[in-house]
Order: sequence, then structure tokens, then C-alpha cells
Amino acid sequence: MRKPVDLPSSAALKARPTLAEVRDWPATVNVPQAALALGCSPRHLYYLIKRGEAPVKTLPFGRRCVVTTQSLVTLLESA
Repeated sequence: MRKPVDLPSSAALKARPTLAEVRDWPATVNVPQAALALGCSPRHLYYLIKRGEAPVKTLPFGRRCVVTTQSLVTLLESA
């Protein structure tokens, strides 16, 4: 009988980026990528954006929304 293998969770597969890595991102990123940098779920960040309470600057593009990388960097530097 084989021993069960412990697989990493999906969250562990997507490691949180460092501040230096975030600085190298393009000018805007999608909400899931921004949420990864902030350490929250994309669903929670979408919720905050909808309520106008997002801690980062967002830009609407029709039904889509992007986050400015500079606002991410500023927020992460102050943490």
C-alpha cells in the first residue's frame, strides 16, 4: 500500500510576491494579481472595489477593472 502524498495547497503554489517583484510589474495589473500581492482573495478585493473601499487605486475598463502598480507599491511600502 502506498503512503499518501501531501500536496501543497493552491495558495502555496502561488507564492506572495516580494516588494521588489511588484515594483517590476507593468503599470497596471488585474485584480487577482493585485490580491495576491496584498495577501487577500480576489473575491474580497472585488468586494472592496465595488464598495469603493479598496486600499489601492483602480481603473475601470468597461466591465473590467485593473489596479495601478504604483498604488500597490505605495501601500506595501507603508506596511
